[in-house]
This record gives sequence, C-alpha cells and structure tokens, in this order.
Amino acid sequence: GMVAGLDPHSQYFDKKSFKEFREGTTGKFVGVGIEIGMEDGLVKVVSPIEGSPAFRAGLKSGDLITKIDDTAVKGLTMDQAVKRMRGEPNTKVALTIFRKTESRSFPVTIVREEIRMQSVSAKVIEPGYAWLRVRQFQDRTVEDFARKLEEIYKQEPNLKGLVLDLRNDPGGLLEASVAISAAFLPSDVVVVSTNGQIAESKSEFKARPSDYLRRGGSDPLRRLPEGVKRVPMVVLVNEGSASASEIVAGALQDHNRATIMGAQTFGKGSVQTVRPLSAETALKITTARYYTPKGRSIQAKGIVPDVMLDETAEGNVFAALRMREADLEKHLQSGQNAEQKDAVREKAREDARKKLEEETAKTNTPLKPLPEFGSTEDFQLAQALNQLKGKPVAVSKTVVERKAEAKTE
Repeated sequence: GMVAGLDPHSQYFDKKSFKEFREGTTGKFVGVGIEIGMEDGLVKVVSPIEGSPAFRAGLKSGDLITKIDDTAVKGLTMDQAVKRMRGEPNTKVALTIFRKTESRSFPVTIVREEIRMQSVSAKVIEPGYAWLRVRQFQDRTVEDFARKLEEIYKQEPNLKGLVLDLRNDPGGLLEASVAISAAFLPSDVVVVSTNGQIAESKSEFKARPSDYLRRGGSDPLRRLPEGVKRVPMVVLVNEGSASASEIVAGALQDHNRATIMGAQTFGKGSVQTVRPLSAETALKITTARYYTPKGRSIQAKGIVPDVMLDETAEGNVFAALRMREADLEKHLQSGQNAEQKDAVREKAREDARKKLEEETAKTNTPLKPLPEFGSTEDFQLAQALNQLKGKPVAVSKTVVERKAEAKTE
C-alpha cells in the first residue's frame, strides 16, 4: 500500500505477483495457448497460438468458451477465466466450446504446457504492402520481429509500404523498443533519453547494437535487408499503445521516418526499475521519465498522431471509454507545461458510457466488437494503406469539426 501510494506504476511484488510479472516479460507461461477476448460475457478465442496445445486440439478464431472444467464462464472476469485455464505443466483442463459457424457445442480436453507467446505477427496484405503487429515488447520480440520481417521480404523483395501496428500494445522492455526503432532508423541517431532524480537514471539510447543488446547477445537485426531503412512506413497507434510503443512511435515521428496514424496514445512516459528484494519478491519503482529524440516528454500526454483516425467508418465506438495515463490517480505530471485538469475527459467518458448503454438498450443488440486487427474489416489499416499509396484518407471527423468550430466562435 505504501509503495502503491507513490504513483500508479510503483508496486511491491509478492511471490505470486512477481511470478506473473516475469511471465509477462519473458512471454512464457503454462496454459492452453490462446489469445482471448470477451464476447457476450463468454471467452472468445481471438487466435490460437501457433503450435500450442489449443492449436493442435483444433480450436479456431471466433470459438466461444462456455465452460472451463465445471465452471460456467458467464459471470467470470477475463482474469478469472485466464487463471482457470493456466496451471501446472502436464495437467488437464476441460473446455466446452461453442462454434457459431457450425452452431454446435462440444467438449475438448487439453493438456497444459509451457507456452511461448507470439509477440509479433505479420503478413503481406496485398502485393507490395505488408502489415507487422507488435503485441508487446518481450524478451524474444526482437528475434521474432526480425524473423517476420525477413519472411515478408522473401515474399515481397520490392516492398512498397509497411504498416507497423502498435495498437493496444501496452509496452514492455525498453531495449526491445530501442531495437525495433533502430531497425528503421539510421545508425547512431538518438531513439529515447531518460532523466530522473538519480544519476543512473540519466541516459541516452541510440540506434546501435550496444544500446539494445543484452551482454554477449548476437544482433538479430543484422540479417535484415537494406530496404528496411527506406521502406515508406505508417505506424498505427491508439489509446492502448503505451510505454515502449510510445518510444517507437515518438522516435519514428521525430526523425520523420514514418507517418503516425490513429489516436493519441496512453501517455506512460515513466521508467520503472525492478529491484529484487529476495529470490521471490521485488520492488518496482518509478525512477525516471522518457523523452523522445526532440526532447518531448511522453508522460501523461502520449504521442499525438500526424493523422487522426476513427476506429471504424462509423466513428469511435469504444475510444472514449478507454483510460489514458492522465486519468490514473496520482499520475506523474509530464514536467512540461501545466496540464488542463481532465474533468472534461472524465465527463466525456461518463457521457460515452451512458450513450453506449442507451443505444444498446434501445436496439437490444450488443455492440459489434471491433474487427480484428489486420483483417479485411480493419478500417484504420485500410486508411494506413491509402496513406502509403497516396490515396485519400478518411481523417477523423472530430479534428476537422473542431477546426471549423474554432473559426466560427
């Protein structure tokens, strides 16, 4: 409690939470191997992780999990459902699956094993254009990123445009964000700097292997084709892009290497250091702030895209409900000019919530969840491709409307 009182990102790790934190950064855990979301109060399989027990058992994207062992999923939170599916290696879990496309329900028993999270996915979307998504910056992200990018170039040696998708990427390891920025930037330019109260928290990270490799590691970026440094790029971000994602977006924006598109990012511009207290417990403390190459603080402001986009052609359904760093209790000030008090944001969020509830109640149909990132229905991705091809982009109406309102006042 005393530590949590400092700011939203400082915390004491007991044995259980420290284990969960390490699973997050290594991208390893014991479970069935699916990425999940929620739909109608049930757990929805967004995608089975390639090669995982769930993948081998034939689970498909869109499957709904209605029961875990003997527990009905309705009424569980996502975290509770995840905890029930995880466990010890070689233990069994029975899932009841509802497959809408075949309108049938069936049981499947899966043996848990150690899963390595896929933090990077990529595909060629159409000839000459590719999409690469980083879900989180973990231990193996740079290795996976380099491999996926190589695969893209094998398929498309003359790549004309690349969309780097950092939407809903909560961040992770600082070195990984430096490496991924370095892949696209000239060597030795500044990627990010940190500054804080103690001497060791003042540092500068540049686009060079010595600033992103762990001691003695080999550089996965060495294998990348030359074209990576020059390919036209769009980076997609939203309110869920935080921390390491904001470092990458900020570096590519400041060096004019990419067009940033989407919505203003989360604004987590603080650095946390994990100090082990024993073999099984630790303290995570905020020690510094991040600054982009041009010296902009990310804290509580986030990265503002060059081109603002709505989430769908119909506008922003969910964006107003999302929390940003400036909304968290006791958040650090950015240290640069006074922030307007966000009572306005708070009210906007309340109004958005009410409006959603009213609309849903009126039509009695639950809101369509957002289309999957990277799918053909992904509106923001379609706009990013238009940008790369020099075609007209459907810019977020709100920005245009705001300018018009400002003129008439």
